[in-house]
Parts: sequence; C-alpha cells; structure tokens
Amino acid sequence: MTTSVKILSDFYYHQLKNHPKKDAFTQKEKGVWVSMPSDKFITKATQISKGLLKLGVEKGDRIAVISNNRTEWHLIDLAVQQIGIVNVPIYPNITEEDYTYILNDCGAKIVFVSDVAILKKILNIQPKTPSVEQVFIFNEGSSHTHYSTLVEELLPADEEKIKSLMGQVNEDDLATLIYTSGTTGNPKGVMLSHKNLVSNVLASEDRLPLGDDQRALSFLPLCHVFERMLDYLYIYKSISIYYAEAIDTIADNLKEVKPHIFATVPRLLEKVYDKIVAKGGELTGIKKSLFFWALELGLEYDPMKNQGVWYNLKLKIANKIIFNKWREALGNKVMVIVSGGAALQARLARVFTAAHIPILEGYGLTETSPVIAVNSLLPGGMNIGTVGIPLSNLDVKIAEDGEIIVKGPSIMKGYFNQPQLTKEVIDEQGYFHTGDIGMLLEGKYLKITDRKKEIFKTSGGKYIAPQVMENKFKESRFIEQVMVVGEGEKMPGAFIQPDFSFLKEWCGKEGIKYTTNEEMIKNDLVIKCYKKEIERLNTDFSNYEQVKRFELVSEPWTIDGGELTPTLKLKRKNILAKYQHLYQKIYK
Repeated sequence: MTTSVKILSDFYYHQLKNHPKKDAFTQKEKGVWVSMPSDKFITKATQISKGLLKLGVEKGDRIAVISNNRTEWHLIDLAVQQIGIVNVPIYPNITEEDYTYILNDCGAKIVFVSDVAILKKILNIQPKTPSVEQVFIFNEGSSHTHYSTLVEELLPADEEKIKSLMGQVNEDDLATLIYTSGTTGNPKGVMLSHKNLVSNVLASEDRLPLGDDQRALSFLPLCHVFERMLDYLYIYKSISIYYAEAIDTIADNLKEVKPHIFATVPRLLEKVYDKIVAKGGELTGIKKSLFFWALELGLEYDPMKNQGVWYNLKLKIANKIIFNKWREALGNKVMVIVSGGAALQARLARVFTAAHIPILEGYGLTETSPVIAVNSLLPGGMNIGTVGIPLSNLDVKIAEDGEIIVKGPSIMKGYFNQPQLTKEVIDEQGYFHTGDIGMLLEGKYLKITDRKKEIFKTSGGKYIAPQVMENKFKESRFIEQVMVVGEGEKMPGAFIQPDFSFLKEWCGKEGIKYTTNEEMIKNDLVIKCYKKEIERLNTDFSNYEQVKRFELVSEPWTIDGGELTPTLKLKRKNILAKYQHLYQKIYK
C-alpha cells in the first residue's frame, strides 16, 4: 500500500489529517478519564519541540524517558522525533547501576521521569552521568522542574522552523535506542531507524482488522518495542489509546474503557485463565457441570479444522450461557488480544478464541522492530501452536542448525557502540540470527521450539529444550514459575516456585498448618502433591526428558529480586547461582 508515512512523526500527522480523534490519548487523572484530542496533542508536542531547541538540543542528540505508560510519553516522543532527536526509553523498575550504565552509554542530554521515586534514583546517580544536563518530571506536586516548563508559545516562524527540521529527518536516521533487558551482562542498545519501525507497523497493518472509532487499552511497558510498535499502529489506524492506571487495576480499567483490542504477555493470560477456572470450581450442581462442559469444548477448538455441525452447535450454546460472562469481564467489546514476549500455551489460544476472544500470538525481537510473524483473523491466518505467517516484507529462513534467521527493512542498524556484537548476529548476507530454534509448518506457519542458547545436553547425550517443558509445567495451578536444569547431568531437574496464593488455599482445604512459605513447602503432603503434578505433566515428554527430581523454592521470583527480566523472562544464570544449594541437592 502507498502511504505518506516515512518517519515516526508522520504517524501522528497522518491521524490528524485523515481521522482526528477527540480521545486520541486518554489516561486517568485524579480518578477521572481525561482525553487529549489529536490537534491539541500535536500542538503541545510541537511547543515542547520548541522548548527543547531553546535548550540547545540538536539533531542526533539523545534524550531518555523513564516513565509508566501515559499521554506524556507520546508527547515527548513526537516532540523529539519530529526534530531528529533520538528517544531512549528506559524501564522504570531497574537498578541505579543499570540507569548509570545506560545513560552514560547513550550519552543522554535530558532525562524525563514520571514520578518522584524514579527522580530520586536519577538525582542520586547524576554525579556519575556527566552527559545529563537536565531532568524533568511528569507528575505534579514535586518541587523539581515540571516538563510543562518546556512548553513554549508557537509563533509562525517557530512552526516553519520545526516543519523544516522535520523535512530534514531521513527514514534511515536513528530514531530510538532500546536497551534490551538481557538475561546476562549489561543491556545492549538496539539501534532502530525510522524505517525499521515504520516498515514493521505498515507490514503488520493487515493482521489487525481494526480502525476508526475503536479503543485500545495499553498497559505493557512503552519502553518495550512490542507495545510501542502497537501504539504507532493504533495511531496510524486512528484507534483511541487508553492507558491503564497500573497492572493491578487492569480488571477495572477493562470494564471502564471497554476496549476492542489490547496486547499482553502470556503470563497475564495464564493468571486470568486460572482465576476463571478457580471461579468455575466454586460453582455447584448444574452450573459447575455446564462451566466445565463449555471449558472442555473450548480446549478442543481448532480454527484450522471444521469439527462439524454438532460441535459448532454445542460451542454456540456454550458461548451464549458460559463464555458470554468471560467477554463481559473484558468489557464486552474485545475483538482481538495480541500476545507476545514469550511462548503462549496453545490451550489458552484455543479456549479464548472459542469464546469469541481471539488471541493472536506473535513473535519477534527488539532487534527486528519487533514483529517477525503474527497470527491474524484473515482466512487461514490463525494456526494455534504457531506464531503465524511471517510478514510479507521479510525473508525468514531456517538455518541448517534449526535457527530462525531474518532479513528485511525492520532489522536493526546494530548495537550501539558494539560493532563486534553486531557482526556476531547479522551475517554478511544481512540475515539477523535470532537465537531461536524453529520450523516452518506447511512451508508458511512459523513455529518456535526453543532458545538456541538454552537447549542443553544431558550426560547421556540427549538434548533438552527447557522452554517447551516449562511452558507445559506452568499449566498446573500449583506452579507459578519453573526452571528446568541439568546440563551435563544424568537427567533434567527443576526449581519450582509455587503459586503461593493457590497453594495456601489448597493447604487450608487439606488442613495443613504452617507459619511461613518455607515451612509450607517442606510439608510432606505438599511435596507429595507436587510429585503427583510433575508425574502427570511428565507424560507429555519422552522418558529422557522427564523431570525426575525437583526442589520447591520459598520466595516468589520477581524483577526486583533479579530472577526475572522486565518482560518476565527467566534470568537463568541468576536463578542457578541463587539456588546452587538446591541444584546440589537434586544432583547430590
């Protein structure tokens, strides 16, 4: 399709020209949803552009944004992108050491923060970050400089100057530096150009048949390329963006906003599903029977198969009497959910799609801007258990060792200040090596099987793909997180972090007394319960893959604790080091 969009700022102007919105961006302020229309948004962003130029910021300079999802995030994004400044979004929940490393590595001149907690961290490290000249805050109520002080009155000459600067921004210019959270070592700054992101948005457009007069709820971090790319797509398609207040308010915000679309990570969907099943388990009599009858129907759903008139009739009844309540809980308007960031359990895609809440699983990396492939609602576009058909502007191949390699306009320019690392992942033919193992089913549907670096070999020479196993084990209500271990050992073992809220309920029903998590997981009945669960889940795997020994851990794995990345992936090296005593116990 032909489009006038070449650089990121064009998305915002495209919306204003083609379908301006009264609620282009909406967020809660003092308990009330407050919207900013397209025209006012662009005017304010341009006023900020003038304020930044007055501070002496020039094309190619870097500014950092450390914030939750909010309208101000995009105001700053447009303000900097249209005058050729590089936006460096940073997670709000990392350490001062990481902030110091990133700000120094990118040489950020100005830092925008959302709140006082982040402000304190940045002010603490400012003596160690000499490039940072000024820090601005979004939230009101602080004595520190508010970002609104950058808003300058626009004169005709100012508008002409900014328009001229916008014309000087080239699609191959660096638009953003995104520092990958990484499971080991310092984060790497991924250099993405305007063309990288714009090409990815435009190539993904037909996968989401949405548009005017529809709403999206946004809650995955905008500093992550997945949500950011989707926001650009929403803006381009004139979908109104509503920002959730926080992760723990999503359930309420869904009912208030009634979105047509939102993006999520599999772990959140797993929690939603577990809560639904738990509520179904509390029902009695015919209501309980009907609930689990509908659930079983949903788990059999397959969009690639015609299961006949009788199955379709039963599913229609299930949707009318059971699944309608699921849709109501999500606001009753959801047309599609996009899942990314990690592998989605196939059962979730089946049951939610059967309930007229289609979940489209996609796949990509920060280095690929990010989408490589994604399922769609187009005919033959959804194949559950795969991540869909690769985008039409990408050349996706499976290398001899099974690794997925990709070439196309959305492949990053490279890692900032790290040319050697760039050479290690982008070969001489221009193919980016993803580090993921996969296959193309029927020659077109991409299926991910594991991370190349995470596959390990037992002492018997058998290969173990831990992610596949971990994803299966997390289907258990008793398991919140699990890490499969055992490289060079006789058989795989596992560290298991229980779902403590569910386990406490179970202990209450079983009359098991305890005072701490530590005491609870040492109880013989609890250990016996987990052995039974692992035995049940092991049946999906070959004998050499089955987990024969495991250890329960007493602490929840968290981002702050260092066990999880900000996108909730396992930091395997950290976990292995932390539980070395348990590893020795498994393989004594």
